Amino acid sequence: MTKIVNSIEMAESKINQALIYVDEKNYTQARELIEEAYKFFQDENLIDGISICLSLIAFLNYSEDKNGYENALELLNDATFMSKRSNNESAILINELMLGNINFSESNKDIALIHYNNALKIAVEDDKYSLVDTINTRIRQLQNGMDYSLPTKSDPLVSLVKISRSITALTDIDELLRVIAEETKNAISADRCTVFLWDKDTDELWSKVALGLDSSQEIRFPADKGLAGYVVKSGETLNIIEAYDDPRFNPEVDKKTGYRTKTILCMPIINNNQEIIGAFQVINKIDGVFTKNDEDLLIAIGGSASIALENAQLFDKQLQMYHEQKLLFESFIDTLATSIDARDKITAGHSTRVRQYSTLLAQEMNMEQKDIALLEKAALLHDIGKIGIRDSVLQKDGKLTDEEYKHIQEHVRITHNILNKIYMSSDFRIITEMACSHHEKWDGSGYYRHLKGEEITLGGRILAVADVFDAITSKRHYRDKMPIANVIDILMKGAGSHFEESLVNIFLSVPANKIVRVFLSESNGEIKPEDERVLSAQNLREVHRLSTAESLNENEQKILDLFNAYYTGIMGGGK
Repeated sequence: MTKIVNSIEMAESKINQALIYVDEKNYTQARELIEEAYKFFQDENLIDGISICLSLIAFLNYSEDKNGYENALELLNDATFMSKRSNNESAILINELMLGNINFSESNKDIALIHYNNALKIAVEDDKYSLVDTINTRIRQLQNGMDYSLPTKSDPLVSLVKISRSITALTDIDELLRVIAEETKNAISADRCTVFLWDKDTDELWSKVALGLDSSQEIRFPADKGLAGYVVKSGETLNIIEAYDDPRFNPEVDKKTGYRTKTILCMPIINNNQEIIGAFQVINKIDGVFTKNDEDLLIAIGGSASIALENAQLFDKQLQMYHEQKLLFESFIDTLATSIDARDKITAGHSTRVRQYSTLLAQEMNMEQKDIALLEKAALLHDIGKIGIRDSVLQKDGKLTDEEYKHIQEHVRITHNILNKIYMSSDFRIITEMACSHHEKWDGSGYYRHLKGEEITLGGRILAVADVFDAITSKRHYRDKMPIANVIDILMKGAGSHFEESLVNIFLSVPANKIVRVFLSESNGEIKPEDERVLSAQNLREVHRLSTAESLNENEQKILDLFNAYYTGIMGGGK
């Protein structure tokens, strides 16, 4: 009995060594050991051992001849059957791992991930052959888009390649710091790693550091403090065997966290111009102390990291600059829109409401957010040309003469001329086109260019609907709001001539509660929650039906009265 047990242990030892050879791609020696173990398991009729050997032989066959993929899978299927029959966890684990390896190599990544995860579940409970790290590494390689050709054991060159691949595409500085720290920690086999950047404007070192499983915060301290500060200022590399024996080490952090720092490798990060831009601080080597090889690897990592960090910082500055320019442009537009209200008190707020109605229509069409943003700017600026209209015409109470009407029509041409002089990117050029097209008509009878149909930009056609709707639903000192039924009649009768018919239909389908919110914006009023629920189930087309019906039931009448109460300003704080 003792003899057979010893023989089994010897065969399992051969399998364990063969697995190491497999990872090192030393397939010849791996095959010799597996075949010896296979013969023993066959002689003793041990199904679990036979299954393990078949899985490994299948993988070796495939590795030595990729054209034998189908044959390898058939052999693996036999091994799968035997592993399940034996119900041996090690046999099932190795079978799943080899299936994962072959599918990974074949770029069947989703299938490979399934097999690796199956293997990992088993390895967590029973890892006789110490495969957890190998499986986890393969999973990470898959998730990071790496090649199967990379080994799973630590190798300085491979570690450098992995880090370079991981950080090249990152532009978010916080995420980049995290990834560099994590990959460096793994590559050098340390417990922790922090990457500090030197903010030369404030002469501070800063980084994002993990303070637990789910939280993080930024730390900042003067660049002449601590080990990282010493390294940044001196340019020296520190390799400390016992942190508490070094007077430059600050133990206060350990006291606060309960962590025990022992070994430290701290090195400056130097860019291509030989300027120090930050520092690595790697803590507690897992197997002993940091070596010269670790220092060399950290120097190599720093070369890739410095480029990525500087690119990310530049990208961050460009984003900030773009954001500032965007804010400047938007404030400029708001100022122009406000100047219109200052000239024409009668229609103050008109451009803002046209923007709101246009946005509602565009959202109902599922327009892309980028295009909606351009439409909103065009809506705010659509009447900017009224700056060039005489006050006597712009602010006249009564009916305009023919000459005055022709003069006020010029505001569209003036809008075009003003906006055309503002430097904008090609994306923003469409703002000018939309803003000066809001008086064009679908049948070509509008002004000022007499465009028709789809010759009018979509934004211009949307603005046409929103502009007319607001004009006839707004109160003026010389007239009251038009009854809502008459307003909707004008839109419906103008569909196909003044307006694009489909846009009118879409606008009339906008939920009534959203329309009411625009009404209330003029008086900063609010819609009651219970009224919001009622009106959200209605739209302008339904309001028109109720307004023109010969008779209404009690509920319908309440809905119509509710809408009209908000429309006329009786409710919601209106005047």
